[in-house]
Amino acid sequence: MATIRFGQLGKLKKDKIDEYCELHANSWPGVLKTITECNLKNYSIFIHGDLVFSYFEYVGEDFDADMAKMAEDPITQDWWTHTHPCFEEFAISPESEFYHDMKPIFYHE
Repeated sequence: MATIRFGQLGKLKKDKIDEYCELHANSWPGVLKTITECNLKNYSIFIHGDLVFSYFEYVGEDFDADMAKMAEDPITQDWWTHTHPCFEEFAISPESEFYHDMKPIFYHE
């Protein structure tokens, strides 16, 4: 299967920026293991003010099944109880409370 690239935008609560950065500076090994097991590669998060941009590549065969597996993982669920409260609702994205998927328009390898 071909690699699928994802870019996402999110907006952090101003009083949660430091907490969100600290969480990711000390990411939990179990969360990282699940990310790998769910076929996500080259996962990066960038920050500018209160905006975060994440990038990852999906290299599996069934994205929906892998995302369901991630959502069912107890360690990841616990992680989300810490990270999700850091976000403001992102008004441009009715499909997600935390991130807005971006449309890819250019790639060069």
